[in-house]
Order: sequence, then C-alpha cells, then structure tokens
Amino acid sequence: MPQGKRWTVNSGSKFEEMAGYSRAVIDGEWIFVSGTAGYNFEDGTISEDAAEQTRQSLRTIEQALKQAGATLADIVRVRVFIADRADVMTVSRVLGETFSDPRPTNTTIICGFAEEAMKVELEVTALKRR
Repeated sequence: MPQGKRWTVNSGSKFEEMAGYSRAVIDGEWIFVSGTAGYNFEDGTISEDAAEQTRQSLRTIEQALKQAGATLADIVRVRVFIADRADVMTVSRVLGETFSDPRPTNTTIICGFAEEAMKVELEVTALKRR
C-alpha cells in the first residue's frame, strides 16, 4: 500500500478497462470508489433482485476499501443510483442494515443505466480513520 501518493485499485470489471477508470483512487487518507453495479466480477453474473445487487455492490466496494486499508465504516458519503423508483425502499433497507453511526451522507438518484440488467449502482467516498 503506497503512502503519500495517488494510487489505484481495480476489481476486474470489464468496464474498468473499456471505459478507462479504476474501481478506486486513493489519495492520502481519501478513497474515491467509482460507481459500482451489482455484478459479481468473478463470474460475470448479476442478480435480478435489487436488494442482492445492492449487497453485491457493497461486497465489491468493501473489497476495494480493504485493498486501500479501509472498511465500510470509513465511508463518509454514498451516492445511490437506482433505475426504478419502486426499488428505492428495498435498496434503502439494505443500506440501513449495512451502515451504523456515524452513518454516511446519502444522495439517491433515479436514472437509467447502460445495461438493462442493472438496477442499482453505488458510489462512495471514504476517509481512513487511523
């Protein structure tokens, strides 16, 4: 884990290379995690269930944070992108089960995605607590 300079973490998503981005950028104590859909990047699958997509997104984010020396508890901001307004409460419940005090800030946006199977995408910012 490099100290004092900017470095990146990748998750193996086909989208990272195609679109030229990293799963996370670490700059000092700050960690910026790209929008993360509910794909299981190990086998390329995605659940049809919005709650499971949210859980998978959080697992991918958790792994990126771990590689950066942080945890889900270090998240200070989460942006939630949801394809269908009907899934807002489902996704919100998963987030409520995941985060505890001090909870991160949250902005939720209803939007469309490039892939029809995507129901939710999470983007987070974390600050390592040492």
